[in-house]
Amino acid sequence: MKKIIIALAILASAAQIAGAQQKELAAAKKAVDAALATTGNAKKAANPAVWIKLGQAYLNEFTAAQGSGWIGANEQELNLIMREQPVAVKQAVLQGRPYNIKSFGTADYYFGPDGRLMAIKPTDGDVVAALGKALEAFAKAGELDAAGKKAKDITEGIKLVNQKFNDLGYTEYTTGNPKGATEAYEQAAKALATAPVSQVDTNALYNTGLAAWIVAEGEPEGDARTSYFQRAAKFFNLSKDNGYFGEAGEVYAKLSDIAAKLGDKDASFKYLEDGAKMFPGSQSILVGLINHYVASGDNPQKVFELLDRAKVNEPNNASLYYVEGNILLQLGEDERAMAAYDKCSEIDPNYEYGYIGKGVALYNRAVDLQDKAAKEMDNDKYQKLAAEFESSLKGCIEPFEKAFEVTRDEGVKHSICQYLKNACFRFREEGDYQAKYDKYNGYLNQ
Repeated sequence: MKKIIIALAILASAAQIAGAQQKELAAAKKAVDAALATTGNAKKAANPAVWIKLGQAYLNEFTAAQGSGWIGANEQELNLIMREQPVAVKQAVLQGRPYNIKSFGTADYYFGPDGRLMAIKPTDGDVVAALGKALEAFAKAGELDAAGKKAKDITEGIKLVNQKFNDLGYTEYTTGNPKGATEAYEQAAKALATAPVSQVDTNALYNTGLAAWIVAEGEPEGDARTSYFQRAAKFFNLSKDNGYFGEAGEVYAKLSDIAAKLGDKDASFKYLEDGAKMFPGSQSILVGLINHYVASGDNPQKVFELLDRAKVNEPNNASLYYVEGNILLQLGEDERAMAAYDKCSEIDPNYEYGYIGKGVALYNRAVDLQDKAAKEMDNDKYQKLAAEFESSLKGCIEPFEKAFEVTRDEGVKHSICQYLKNACFRFREEGDYQAKYDKYNGYLNQ
């Protein structure tokens, strides 16, 4: 999901005292009441400027609730600027990432492992609803502004509503609420489509579908799951029809997945075929195709033909060999898969996924061998399986360490460390494996 970060202006000075956020929010709500009262006057209500002012008041209400923090700030900076104490502090792991959550009454602040503010989530439902009311006010102003004299102000207001709904969608997603995310992203798309802006926010459409798909994946079989899959398909199709396909054509892979889960295998395959024509190097699409061919008993050679064609077009595209390795691995062609991963790393030594593919393959092979050894009653066969297990587990360490060295993605580093920690622990009494274990375990515990 695309991350959208909008820096918030610093609203407070160093002289702030506890409760400032509540005071600012109360003042903002009073301004809303005053602007709303003006619209009750029939004569004044015919002026688009009155509705623009109301829209701006609603936007200020939402901003006031967020407080004086801004995305990317660290806790030390905010301690100096805000001079406020949180009313509650707790820790949580959301979307696989640990957060330190501080509640300041009107909003919760989510700090990541590095101590930086990653999300600001208003806690008052009425404040969130203010964004929708702001959009209604700007839309009303647009209807009244027949001459277009206020078009610039109205457009700026609508675009700001769109940005804030996109921010809210990302916040809801980050804080583990995909239901709230899909609703917020839909409102972002609705906002930008509002006259006089009348534009298509393809990213918001795609994210609406993606969040709905995530919700459906977490639902048990039933009407709710079906409904969210249908919602996801609707917005993915809108995104696709407006020319936005997600990263590497992911929209086709998701639409195929949804069609399959809703029982339409023909549509599922058609999405994959269409996607492969436009994005022959897409891992998700190609894996979807190989799964289809394996399940149906058809010849998977068609997939390799697509890969070969893509290699001709992009001979130095390391990711194509990574994808080939993944597919070969699914087909049980382990040695050819390893060769593909090695070729991937040879083409681009700084592309971490060639190393990761090989490391994961060897690690998973070790796990399978360990399971087989545990069930083997014949001692000679057991010893052979145990030796193969150790060789495979040791073999995964080098590619994982190389991937750890070259990747710049902290989330990827974290995942790699989990593998390295487990593998090195097994051999901690040999050589320098204890030092390696301490290194990667220490990294995870930072």
